[in-house]
Amino acid sequence: MNRATARPHPLRRRLLLAAATVLLVLASVVAWALDRYVIDHVEVADASAQEAAVAVADTADAEAPEVTVTTGTYGTGDDAATYFVADIVLSDITQLRSAFADDAFGENIIDVPSSIAASVGASLAVNGDYYGFRSDGIEIRNGVVYRDEPAREGAVIYADGTMEVYDETTTTAQELLEAGAWQTLSFGPALVDDGAVVEGIDQVEVDTNVGNHSIQGDQPRTAIGMIAANHYVLVVVDGRSDVSAGVTLDELASLMIDLGATEAYNLDGGGSSTMVSDGDVINVPGGRGEERGTSDILWVG
Repeated sequence: MNRATARPHPLRRRLLLAAATVLLVLASVVAWALDRYVIDHVEVADASAQEAAVAVADTADAEAPEVTVTTGTYGTGDDAATYFVADIVLSDITQLRSAFADDAFGENIIDVPSSIAASVGASLAVNGDYYGFRSDGIEIRNGVVYRDEPAREGAVIYADGTMEVYDETTTTAQELLEAGAWQTLSFGPALVDDGAVVEGIDQVEVDTNVGNHSIQGDQPRTAIGMIAANHYVLVVVDGRSDVSAGVTLDELASLMIDLGATEAYNLDGGGSSTMVSDGDVINVPGGRGEERGTSDILWVG
């Protein structure tokens, strides 16, 4: 057989080239997906050390936070949902803290809320805003700026114990820090502002990335609300089960007002919604009772 007869048929060559191109594209997509959603990207490896350097109020002689956990039911029949409320009265706002999975800030760094809570000795904790799922937003935690990429409606908790919802795109992390920001949260939407349900929350899409377009309908939920300075409620609503349907954002806002919140903000929900009390997960995460890894928690000692 000579060289001419050994050459691949033109059609076969085109098919081989097409197959090779498809494989290269698939490999590129898989590599991108792994990098974006799976592989850890650590930006700050020892977050607690960073925060220890921040001058905060000395609470050594302050009274311990008063934490009261109760349960309730919202709605009736097939629409009924079980919710858990941690009513928290603080001596100083620095008693309301944030903690990261593995004590590290960055993308895709996750652990289940109960493990993060155990690592910091939290007596009460809920999941946070899952900041690590995205690369934008303003993130100030325990008085330290970790990210300054304004993108959405956020919530800020100040050193005087007050909380407000705000538009991230109208300010910077440094300006918030200079105004006394202690924590910021970047998920949303805002639920309650000045004692009233925020309009339009039934139309909000938090993100437009893969698989996370809408947060509407009955869902498990987590929210934080301020009743007064240094007086907060952390709320987790169960859903996706035969015994708890979850709530809509409008229903969650109404619930926060019923609890006395004058400002309230929606945190990461769905399978992330978790409340840990004295080391035990007291709700039923995701409707099955299996915790989902997340990047952060809010907690008190």
